[in-house]
Amino acid sequence: MASPASINPRIIEGLYCEALVLSDEVRAAFAMSGRLEQTGDDETTVALSCEALRTTTRMMHAVAWLLNHRAFFAGELSEFQLRRHGKLADFPEADPHRLGLIDGPTRELIQATERFHARLKRLDNGWRERDPASPSAIAALRERLGAQVRG
Repeated sequence: MASPASINPRIIEGLYCEALVLSDEVRAAFAMSGRLEQTGDDETTVALSCEALRTTTRMMHAVAWLLNHRAFFAGELSEFQLRRHGKLADFPEADPHRLGLIDGPTRELIQATERFHARLKRLDNGWRERDPASPSAIAALRERLGAQVRG
């Protein structure tokens, strides 16, 4: 298996631009003024509302993750801070039954956000596991303390 690509500023900037475009499409698709009345029934209204909330939250977390990485590359966050506070949250995929009640273009947009989030999750996992042989910060501190006690 090939090693995962390292995260670098160019990758983050490209993903950030993609996230902004996707977020704008989500905002436009789920602009609820007048849309809920057009759905026709309560089950479709609930499905649209639930998936709108899930999709917009997914994209908010994706953009936040990208902003944390941009701050890291700009020197505003340390690697320790990024590792501690910059973990990408797991989000469940859309409910298949609810997804079936939503119109095709909106359904495709929801699935595009799921694929985008999955890409970020793979990058995040690869970055976190990039050097599994190196000790954690706590293990390194314990080693230094032990060396001082012995020496």
